[in-house]
Order: sequence, then structure tokens, then C-alpha cells
Amino acid sequence: MKKTVLATAVALSLPTGAFAQDWDNIEITNIKVTDGLYMLMGEGGNLGVSIGEDGVFLIDDQYAPLTEKILAAIHELSTDEIHFVFNTHYHDDHTGGNENLGKKGIDIVAHDNVYKRLSDSGSPKEALPIISFNDKLTFHMNGIHMKTKHYHSAHTDGDSVVYFEGKNVIHMGDTMFNEAYPYVDVPGGGSWQGILDLAKDTLATIDDETQIIPGHGPLTNKAGLQIYYDVLLDIDSLLRPVAKQGLSLEDAKKLSPLAKYDGDYGNGFMDPDTFISIVYMDIYNHLDN
Repeated sequence: MKKTVLATAVALSLPTGAFAQDWDNIEITNIKVTDGLYMLMGEGGNLGVSIGEDGVFLIDDQYAPLTEKILAAIHELSTDEIHFVFNTHYHDDHTGGNENLGKKGIDIVAHDNVYKRLSDSGSPKEALPIISFNDKLTFHMNGIHMKTKHYHSAHTDGDSVVYFEGKNVIHMGDTMFNEAYPYVDVPGGGSWQGILDLAKDTLATIDDETQIIPGHGPLTNKAGLQIYYDVLLDIDSLLRPVAKQGLSLEDAKKLSPLAKYDGDYGNGFMDPDTFISIVYMDIYNHLDN
């Protein structure tokens, strides 16, 4: 179908800096996922921590002011050194501690696009990944194989899902906002369809016993991811027909197509108005694809 030009454009100014100001009152809590594997929560994206005979493997590092608290929380689990920090994507609630950890000699690893976006944003050398990859990468540590899989356009263009083989655990980064509307960073290379495709693909690669560390929200499992995916599919079924009618964003909003979800899913990082603004426009702009 040939699309008409929408009169209403989406102008979003989402902050890329830290949201919290009172860092002293933020606590880092750890949740045991299984033997040798933990999820840490604080302010920002959920962290993944593997401990064992080879040392510590850390997924993401939240904001810079929290580095010492995060290190202290990890130290309670293991006194071994952190060998690697793996960034699931480039947002600073997942990479803000990179510089602090890089200055301590800890190797940072991420997808090529994460390196590029951090480098292009002017991040100091110590904050940049020292190792980057273009598709898949495997870490052999602590008696398990930690396999990373890149998705070219989902939450961003640098997302990686980490599979802890032998533990039946995965870390999805911000490709999953558990119990909340996800953020699709379109300027950062993300896409709504990519979020859908990734969730579907991930469901096909795990079993009913798999535990999932989401980028935000509580620890979950395959059943939780299935609920998340079903909600996303329903959202798509509600917005896509409206977009095919050629309605402007403002006219689409007047229909309140996501009213049944706004109360539960609109209380996270993405408020209902911002979420529909991003997703509706992304669906509309890709109707011919």
C-alpha cells in the first residue's frame, strides 16, 4: 500500500543519562537464580553474575555512581576477580559503569554496534569494549558455556541474548521488559518487529524450566516470556489495523487502542503515551515491508 505523509510527527526526548539522583539510598540486591548464577538489581538494567572456579563474569554494570556498591554486592558472592563485563547493548543504565570497571583493568565485551555507538557518543577509551564481535561469541568459564547471540534490530541494533548453557538460564537484556511496556530505541537501530521476532525466536530455543533474567523487571521463566510475547502480539493486532487506515498518531491515540494494558504495563520506564507514540509510528512507517 502507498502511505500518505502523517501530519503528526513523533518528537521524543528520552533521557540517556542517569534517572536517579539520590544514589546513597539505592541498594543493590542479589537474587540467586541457580548455583553459581545470580541476578543483581539496583537502579537500571538487571545484572547477571556468574561465579566459579575461573572467576566472575558480569553482565552489564548499571550507572557509574553505583559501581562501588555493585562491586561490594559481588564481593559478598565471590572474592575472585571480575574477568569480563559483557554489555547487552549500549544504553547507559547498562554501560554507565564501564569506565570505572575499565580503569580497574576489567575487560569489556560487546557487539560491534555497541562499540560503535559508545565510541561515537564520545565515551572515554576505558569505557569502550576491548573485545567486540559481529554475530555470536562464546565464553568458556566456570564449567559452563556462555553463548551470546546478536539480534540486528530489536531494542537497539546491538542487542545480545546470553545463554548460560548447563544452567538453563538466559539473560535477555532490554529485549524483555518484564511486566512493562518495552522501549524500542528506533534512533538506536531498534524496531518493533524486531522485538516481536526476538521474543518468538527465544521461545523456540528454551524449555519450560528455563529461567530468564530480563533487562528490567522480576526474574521470570518461559511462561513469563510467553505472556510477554502474547501481549506484544495483541498490541500489534490492535495498532496495525489503525495504521493501515492511515490515521495520524494523534487520531490513533484518541481511539485509546491500548487502554486495557496501560494500567498494568504503562507503569514502567515507558509511559503509555510515549510507548504508543514510538510503536505506532514504527508500525506505520514499515507497513510496506
